[in-house]
Amino acid sequence: MNSGLLAPNPATGQCLVIVPVYNEAANLATLFERLLCLPERIHVLIVDDLSPDGSARLVEQHPQFNGRVFLLQRGDRLGFAGAVKAGFQWALREGFDVCVEMDADLSHDPQDIPRLLATIEQGADLVIGSRYLDGIRVLNWPPGRLFLSLFAGAYTRFLTRLPVSDPTSGFNALRRNLLQALDWSMFRAEGYGFLIELHFYAWHYGFILREQAITFTERNRGASKMSRRIQLESAIRVLQLAFWRLFAGPGGRN
Repeated sequence: MNSGLLAPNPATGQCLVIVPVYNEAANLATLFERLLCLPERIHVLIVDDLSPDGSARLVEQHPQFNGRVFLLQRGDRLGFAGAVKAGFQWALREGFDVCVEMDADLSHDPQDIPRLLATIEQGADLVIGSRYLDGIRVLNWPPGRLFLSLFAGAYTRFLTRLPVSDPTSGFNALRRNLLQALDWSMFRAEGYGFLIELHFYAWHYGFILREQAITFTERNRGASKMSRRIQLESAIRVLQLAFWRLFAGPGGRN
């Protein structure tokens, strides 16, 4: 497997965009084009779980492969949370100071990244790209999917007291110091509940959380990885975090 160890040691201050991938070949070319033209000089790490559609091959064929585009391959469908954590570990090892975690399906707009990074520069440790800050900014979702997302956010906020408008957001910018300080052994979720854990523990331990409004657009190509099992895992994990908070004492104060 390609571990991405050919990466040069980047200069302090550069940003790594981490993109977990499983069967996203149809979206990668457009994603690279939009990311690599940003005014900020960023690098991109694709974390691929042996996608059978050739996603890894497309990464390796990119003109900037092992220049600004890198590939980390894992085993077959090892899960979203593990992919993101592996990306964070790679970023720390290679010396990046800021990471952005986002989806591969173009639902997150790379044009929003400069605003996330600007908020990091203003002192935030974690910036959440919020679909629901000062209104709803979600395009092309059916009403049922939107209701489920809004309910999940309200459910999470009520039980954990996490003071953010979009606790389930998968578009985040994070400082290196936060990644180094978190106790990753406390994370239990394998699916998208990992995002709730990330926001919750960062807040609980007093790191500075901020939100930036983004526009989320439903994918045009490929299939969603959301499943009933992942939804159930997330709901149970929120309950566990709520009970843990009761015994662990007050949460963050930012």
